Amino acid sequence: MAALEWAYVGLYDRYLASRLRLAEEELPETVAVVITERDLLEEGAYETMSNCLRWAFEFGAERVVIYVSVLDREVIPTLRRELERLDSPRPIAVRSPDDDAQADAPVQISIGLGGKHEFAKAVEGIAKEVEAGRLDPADVNEEDIEGRLIFPTVPDLVIKTGAERLSDFMIWQSVYSELYFTDVNWRNFRRRDYLRALRDYQERQRRFGE
Repeated sequence: MAALEWAYVGLYDRYLASRLRLAEEELPETVAVVITERDLLEEGAYETMSNCLRWAFEFGAERVVIYVSVLDREVIPTLRRELERLDSPRPIAVRSPDDDAQADAPVQISIGLGGKHEFAKAVEGIAKEVEAGRLDPADVNEEDIEGRLIFPTVPDLVIKTGAERLSDFMIWQSVYSELYFTDVNWRNFRRRDYLRALRDYQERQRRFGE
């Protein structure tokens, strides 16, 4: 019975992959995944993350943003060490509250760096340039803010596992993103779950706020 179940799983995954590749609709260029610090304490959590990165780049993503919401700030150094040595198919940039330089790698990981903090840092940078006379307040526009965000990437698709709550996540960048919520917990997130998110994205009509 187990062998038959595995055969079915493999067949279903191949079916989903074929539908994605044959569909006329575009796949997301930038994918964001939102998880919690508790997710990373589960057995196999980092392996799931490595697999998810491979699935994303396999199906056309150019950038992946992983946002880890944190309640206990004392765990951030440990999480950062683990994530910096993650088995990833592309270079990684990890950012946390003590390191808020702009991230520019194909894989961008935020640990406890909320959208409010990120927006405040961008405004602070603009204020300093205005004070120094390098920027006229009347000329400040959206591009000035976007260019100073820690994570300048704008996600096409945001995937949240486990619950329908995003917390303080990329407030500026995700305003027009497509949101996909799944009740599958991170530790159980499989290839088919990722492919379902992509198929759901393809079936939507994006309006970008219109």
